[in-house]
Amino acid sequence: MKPSGRDSKTTKIEESLADGRRVLEIEARAVQSLVDRLDAKFGKAVQLLVQCKGKVVVSGMGKSGLIGQKIAATLASTGTSSFFLHPAEGVHGDLGMLARRDALIAISNSGETQELLQLLPFVKRLGIPVIAFTGRMTSTLAKNADVALDVSVQEEACPMGLAPTASTTATLALGDALAVALLQKREFKEEDFARFHPGGTLGRRLLVKVKDLMHAESEIPVVHATVGGMAAMLEMTAKKLGMTTVVDQEGLLVGVITDGDLRRFIQRGIDLVNTTAQELATANPKSIGPDELAAKAVEMMERFSITTLVVTEDGRNIRGVIHLHDLLKNGIV
Repeated sequence: MKPSGRDSKTTKIEESLADGRRVLEIEARAVQSLVDRLDAKFGKAVQLLVQCKGKVVVSGMGKSGLIGQKIAATLASTGTSSFFLHPAEGVHGDLGMLARRDALIAISNSGETQELLQLLPFVKRLGIPVIAFTGRMTSTLAKNADVALDVSVQEEACPMGLAPTASTTATLALGDALAVALLQKREFKEEDFARFHPGGTLGRRLLVKVKDLMHAESEIPVVHATVGGMAAMLEMTAKKLGMTTVVDQEGLLVGVITDGDLRRFIQRGIDLVNTTAQELATANPKSIGPDELAAKAVEMMERFSITTLVVTEDGRNIRGVIHLHDLLKNGIV
């Protein structure tokens, strides 16, 4: 009896799931095997890169080259000056990119990639240290490297054993391990990472300060403590921040009034004309310094369920007001 259309479709989905799980399991084993055989050579590779006074050059052909490009990008984004050199282009003129103070990461699963091996005599003449990522520790590349790191795998995830799959995953993982160990040696911090990613969300969160986004000077809603509640309402309406600061005779902060406060006062029947702003204000409002990160303002707003913060120095000298909308608009949230 032939399976129905629905049964046939279900069978095909199950087969695809089984294939996907098999690939992930093979690649997971490939990465796990790197953990088990990581040794002092890895530490030596890290030390070579720490001592490098020039650039770290990464090179490889084909899929190894694509992995190499990612490794070079990871190194560059974590504080190590790095770029990718295509080995075929290298032997046709691009070797001029290399300098004596550089270091080379050469990637070849077989360790016999001709285009890569052709770089070695030139690299050796310049005294550039070579770190090899290879699946054959007896290969020409491994023998000519200052440090050879083993990225061999028991099997590729490709059922024919032809397409680089588990081997490229293992190489990529080892490249990440090298980059992270290196950034730890360099004591690379979040602020450093942000400087290399100024256009990204993390960069904005780690670089943008409250003073960069706050409403200042004439944009600050402010009323004196002695004015009536209606004057406070008019100031809130004019400045459109949903609140106003309340200050004493010296211009120091004594409290804030929000549009929510006014609604509650009206519901309770309080006479806004004959009630002073100080009587309506919430004393000791939440505030933040102008040099604090904008991300901290977000954290405070979330913690206290508010949408604005008064920006002050010493808690009472008003420098501005920051609103949740400003943080949202600038990608901090």
